[in-house]
Amino acid sequence: IIKKAAPRDKQQENPAVKDRKPVDFNSIYSKDLLPAFGGEEITRKFLQEVSNILWAYIHKSNQRNSKVLDFHHPHQLKAGLEGLNMELPDQPETLEQILVDCRDTLKYGVRTGHPRFFNQLSSGLDVVGLAGEWLTSTANSNMFTYEVSPVFVLMEEVLLKKMQNIVGWLEDEGDGIFCPGGTISNLYSILLARYHFYPEVKTRGMGALPQLALFTSEHSHYSLKKSAAVLGLGTDNMVMVKCDERGKMISAELEAAIVSTKKKGLVPIYVNATAGTTVYGAFDPLNDIADICHRHSLWMHVDAAWGGGLLISDRHRMKLQGIERAWSVTWNPHKMMGVPLQCSAILVKKRGLLKECNELGAEYLFQKDKHYDVSYDTGDKSIQCGRHVDAFKFWLMWKAKGSEGFEAQINKCLENAEYLYDQLQRRTDFKLVFDSKPEHCTVCFWYTPPSLRCLPAGPEKEAKLHQLAPWIKARMMEKGSAMVGYQPLGGKVNFFRCVLSNPATQQEDIDFLLDQIVQLGQYL
Repeated sequence: IIKKAAPRDKQQENPAVKDRKPVDFNSIYSKDLLPAFGGEEITRKFLQEVSNILWAYIHKSNQRNSKVLDFHHPHQLKAGLEGLNMELPDQPETLEQILVDCRDTLKYGVRTGHPRFFNQLSSGLDVVGLAGEWLTSTANSNMFTYEVSPVFVLMEEVLLKKMQNIVGWLEDEGDGIFCPGGTISNLYSILLARYHFYPEVKTRGMGALPQLALFTSEHSHYSLKKSAAVLGLGTDNMVMVKCDERGKMISAELEAAIVSTKKKGLVPIYVNATAGTTVYGAFDPLNDIADICHRHSLWMHVDAAWGGGLLISDRHRMKLQGIERAWSVTWNPHKMMGVPLQCSAILVKKRGLLKECNELGAEYLFQKDKHYDVSYDTGDKSIQCGRHVDAFKFWLMWKAKGSEGFEAQINKCLENAEYLYDQLQRRTDFKLVFDSKPEHCTVCFWYTPPSLRCLPAGPEKEAKLHQLAPWIKARMMEKGSAMVGYQPLGGKVNFFRCVLSNPATQQEDIDFLLDQIVQLGQYL
């Protein structure tokens, strides 16, 4: 019995004993890691140390008594604060220094997964998504052909079909591709619209086309104007349509703008409707806009980068009613669905248009005589060549959560937004930018400290109020207690824009934020 047990004991004991032996990385360099001969053990130990650093960061990010950030000004970090050295050496540094650099990089960065990070539309830290990102980087594959990314290409196809189905398109229609962010997804929509109406632009250029006009709301994302500039259409030809007080495009104003533009001799081709505006979280009237696009034979795009996740929720998907009538849709799972950055998709109703528009058939990549179905060589649908694998982490998260898990996560974020709205309504020291209930996870408000409450409404009060939000945010960042955005809009002075897309955020964190604002601002 003893003889039989000994090998098992030895097998259990040795790795543990081996792992307890510290490694002095002060004399080890990257050249000693794999693929160096005999580098297996050192590589394993090094990656374990990196993993320990990442685990410590993840653990700390989820502790409410930890800082959201350890803020320092640029000149402090550039000066080599506490040994942090950003200069690049001529001679290699040891792996010990590399580990120190990893720790310092995380130490002085922002913990976007912290429950009290309310600053950006993309926040939170999904552990399964993180695992997917690790695997993707380990594989270090490229998405342009099936031969180098067979599994990833098929996963992307599965995800895109699922998203197209959720949008409401028929099984035999729909195409798409994952892009490096919502800005590029929106750019694709204009690129495709232009090609759809004027395919000769691909070979003859803009000189062969009339002066085109595009339409979007004054509350839409700035990427629409940027795309018009990049594609040579001109920002002046991106017509900004008026919105109501809630930030929704006024459909009658859209129609009037289209008619007016035609009279000026321009040719309208494209309308962008926003499902979840960046600031107010507003949803444009998609069905009304679709009717107008149908009457005038225009390409309808829906920028649902921020709001697309609501399609997963039975409770909230009606806010995007009419999206199925769009010709293209931008949807960013790295926002409401919490997929690690970056993960954005352009969905296109007309199958094959992406490839027709962008195909150039490089012979070193897209040979037609390969031994497999070359329709899975998706690279010619893209304006890129090399393309990062953004689909796997999303696919893995969907497997881990199921549609039900995503729905529960999204519902919770909207419940948090409603909770903040309710708290603000009850208090006299806060004022909502608009009184209606938030449609999405963005809540906009002002805080008025005691020193300003007695001031009559007018330029003096507005000037002081305008300075308040930046000052409070700066103090929060210096303390590391929380992060929340602010901005002016139109004639409105700076207001706080609180984003509640982090699944880790609880009601206690929302209460903490309001208390911090009051604590920092009450003596001003």
